[in-house]
Amino acid sequence: MSETAGLRVDIPAFEVPRHVAIIMDGNGRWAAARGLPRVEGHRRGVEAVRRTVRAAIDIGIQYLTIFSFSAENWSRPAVEIGELMGLLRRFIRNDLADLHKSNVRVRVIGERAGLESDIARLLTEAEELTRSNDGLTLVVAFNYGARQEITRAMRRMAEAVAAGTLKPADITPDKVGGYLDDPELPDPDLIIRTSGEQRLSNFLLWQSAYSELVFVPTYWPDFDRAALEAAIREYQQRERRFGGLAAKTGS
Repeated sequence: MSETAGLRVDIPAFEVPRHVAIIMDGNGRWAAARGLPRVEGHRRGVEAVRRTVRAAIDIGIQYLTIFSFSAENWSRPAVEIGELMGLLRRFIRNDLADLHKSNVRVRVIGERAGLESDIARLLTEAEELTRSNDGLTLVVAFNYGARQEITRAMRRMAEAVAAGTLKPADITPDKVGGYLDDPELPDPDLIIRTSGEQRLSNFLLWQSAYSELVFVPTYWPDFDRAALEAAIREYQQRERRFGGLAAKTGS
């Protein structure tokens, strides 16, 4: 067994995925299983975010995207939404300095319009403070939905066509990618979903065309470095073809 960039390796052809995206699921069920209020599950989920960011830095992952709040989450009870917004405020206020010190660059994807002014300001502050950092890029998908992101991209492209700066004949998949919320973000190599659910739930639908998907039974508050390493080891054992032929079998 060898060790590279902090990751324990026990299979050949070691490769760390450049971009890992995580659907952090199961906070409420974690709390319910322990007879605790849902907000306690969310609080413990924030701790899991801290652990995962530290592990990603140690392992050498370049991009880590976390699905923190979906566009559909606004349908939850107002009390829970208020608790989630409070946790976001505290996370940015309490953790931003540490992220900056660790050379983490923070990026935010999702719809900003309509957010409470202090939330929007904190998101912008996190991006501006860490803009020049060149370590791990932490992408926070907040008020995010993939269909909504694609719709925004189509609207921007339609406006460009109407303005005469884009010709319909020039629209390609790469061109579409340039109109997404963060055009510089590479497609995720690996998408992990916790809690045992096996669906993408409107997350990075355009970018995940050739991502490897790993579903783990662990509820998000219990997710740790060992769980991340296990998901990466499963990723390492897969053969990524991107629509081509397998190297050995030709299938």
